Amino acid sequence: MADLIEIRHVTHAYATPKGPLPVLDDLSLSVPEGSFCAVVGPSGCGKSTLTRLIAGLMKPDRGEVWLHGERVKSPRATVGMAFQNPVLLEWRTILQNVVLPLEIVPTKLTQAQKEARARELLELVGLEGFEDKRPSELSGGMRQRASLCRAIVHRPEVLILDEPFGALDAFTREDLWQTMHALRAEEPFTSVLITHDLRESIFLADEVVVLSGRPATAQFRLPVPDTGPRTLDDLYTPQAAAMLNTLRHQIEIAQGRTPAAGTRKTLPDPAPTESATPEILP
Repeated sequence: MADLIEIRHVTHAYATPKGPLPVLDDLSLSVPEGSFCAVVGPSGCGKSTLTRLIAGLMKPDRGEVWLHGERVKSPRATVGMAFQNPVLLEWRTILQNVVLPLEIVPTKLTQAQKEARARELLELVGLEGFEDKRPSELSGGMRQRASLCRAIVHRPEVLILDEPFGALDAFTREDLWQTMHALRAEEPFTSVLITHDLRESIFLADEVVVLSGRPATAQFRLPVPDTGPRTLDDLYTPQAAAMLNTLRHQIEIAQGRTPAAGTRKTLPDPAPTESATPEILP
C-alpha cells in the first residue's frame, strides 16, 4: 500500500528568549494510505508539532512533509483535525457546527446535501435527535462525537487526532474508541493519533510510533496485528499485555529512565496464531 503521509528528515526548533529550542531532529516517518498511526512519547517531545507540520499549519526548519505525492507548503483543505477541546461554536446548533467545514471548503453540494451529509454522520455516532441542540446542552462525550463528525464531514484524506479523548472519563473514552472503529468502517480515512494513553494506541491503531525525548526522532515502531474487529476485551489478552509492556519500556527509554541498551528487539508472542514484531528504527 502506498504511503499517503511522508515525513522526510524533518528538523524543527522554536525561537525562545534564551535561543532556539530544538523539538524535532531528523525525524522520518511514513503512514500508508488507509492506515491508522498512533504517536506516543514523553510530554513535550514534539508530538503536537508533528501534527501541525502534517496539516501545513507550520513549516519545518529543515526536511519535507508530503501528502499524496505533493509537498506540504501551506494549510491543506484535505486534512481534518480534532482536538482535546471540541471547540464547538455555541451560537450554532450541533448540525450547523458539523456542517461548518462544508461552508469553508469549496464544494458543489447544495445546502440540503450538506445537511444530509452531517445528519448521516451524527446518526452514525449516536447523536440522532440532537441536531438542533446547542453545544452547552450536550455532555463532554457527546460534544466530542460532534467534533469528530465535523472533522470528517468534508471527507478529508487525513484525519489528525490530537489527544481528542484525553479530557474524558474512562467509560466515555472507551465508548468513543469503539465509535472511532465504527467511523473507520463506514468512512475510511488515513489517521494520525497523538495520545498519552498506551491502551488507546494499541486499540485504535495499526501501528504505534514512539518518539524519543526532545529533540525527538522516531525511536521505535510497533505494528499492531490485524485480528479482525476489535472489542475492549482485546485489551486484556496476553498479547495486548505484551505490547503494552514493550511500549512502556520504550517510553522509559525516551524519558531517560532506562538505558537504550535494555531495549527488547522482539516482542513475545503468547498467541501462536498472532504476531506483533516491533521495529527499532536506526
